[in-house]
Amino acid sequence: MKNLEAIADVQSGKRVDANAAWWGFNPEDATEGLQSAIDSGAKRLIVPNMRADWIIRPIKLASNQELIFERGTVVSAKRGEYRGKGDSMFTAQDVENLTIRGYGATFRMWKQDYITGLVLEQFDWHRWYGQYPKGEWRMTLSIRGSKNVNVSGLTLKDSGGDGIYVDGGKERKYSENVLLRDIVCDNHYRQGISVISAENLTVENCTFANTWGTPPSSGVDIEPDLSEQRIKNAIFSGCQFLDNAGDGIEVFLAFTTNETEDVSIRFENCYISSQHGAGIRVSKIGDKGPGGHIEFHNCTVENTMGYGIKVQEKSVNGARVMFTNCGVINAATDQQFNDGWVPILLSLPKPDIVQTMGGIDFINCFVEDNYDRPAIAFTQQDSDLPLHDITGTITVLNPNGVCAELGKDREKLPLLVKAYK
Repeated sequence: MKNLEAIADVQSGKRVDANAAWWGFNPEDATEGLQSAIDSGAKRLIVPNMRADWIIRPIKLASNQELIFERGTVVSAKRGEYRGKGDSMFTAQDVENLTIRGYGATFRMWKQDYITGLVLEQFDWHRWYGQYPKGEWRMTLSIRGSKNVNVSGLTLKDSGGDGIYVDGGKERKYSENVLLRDIVCDNHYRQGISVISAENLTVENCTFANTWGTPPSSGVDIEPDLSEQRIKNAIFSGCQFLDNAGDGIEVFLAFTTNETEDVSIRFENCYISSQHGAGIRVSKIGDKGPGGHIEFHNCTVENTMGYGIKVQEKSVNGARVMFTNCGVINAATDQQFNDGWVPILLSLPKPDIVQTMGGIDFINCFVEDNYDRPAIAFTQQDSDLPLHDITGTITVLNPNGVCAELGKDREKLPLLVKAYK
């Protein structure tokens, strides 16, 4: 039942705090009540634990609101809905000053339905099967062109796309001042989180795990679609990237140019491990790519099927890539994994966009390995180009000895690969 008196108090401004259940709770489809509560103008809106799921169709979030999901609250995507390829559970489109808190709360979609294309619906106790159009954009939480957004504490599961998607919108070409803290993104179809265009993005103490379904299947994929988009002051701190089918961390800048604003990305105190995938990959920073820096500080890659670190098609003229106090332990255990046969791999498959590969620092880094192979290697298929400006020190613990294969002019590189003593 609706609480009409409380609703009137919210609408008049007499109340600034509200409870979403005042707008009614329908256990079969709670969309209308929850959307009305969000649209009410309440400054602080509590979504209570009703001991039954809030089953919803896509919801649009609002500006100037604190949205609190009580511990134990579960919000579920309504099965049979989300037929649109880009239908997401919650979308913040061109909003400002939005806070979402949900420690102990869960947002859940139905990934397997979207993968198989089958949808199960129930009408008068009769069941029938329909079809979902194939798509990879059914996100749990989509943040587009929004500013001053804080999200914390949620568990996001089983989407038909990304757990979290951060991009520009219709009015602002990037999202700005976004803080994501203490969030778990589990079992998503495409990425745990995709970052397309953002400035001042901070991701703290989050876990991105068990991504599989469609490529890249990474824990995080930082990948602008257009040269005019930006990745500026993006920081991941204290995050875990676990058992993703692709890379734990992927930075892919193929669509940026030297007209793109300088990128600035930093990962610090992060842990990457996977029984199914690889560690860290930075790729496609062309000779005409953007400037800036991509930094990894105190990060550990451990127990991965594929490479621990892979830097691919990275121009010495583009954004500098720096690994400081990073460790690679027991990586590349599957020698056939996507060219991932060594702990640290530098790769130039084709010299189309890069002919001067380099601009990479390994400052006080560490490799622990038991295979008889190089700790770091440079591979190229269609060229015989030297590396440029690869610096630092990599200490190796390997009972088979220390080896590095870095191509011609190896002796000119200011990189020391040495045995642990």
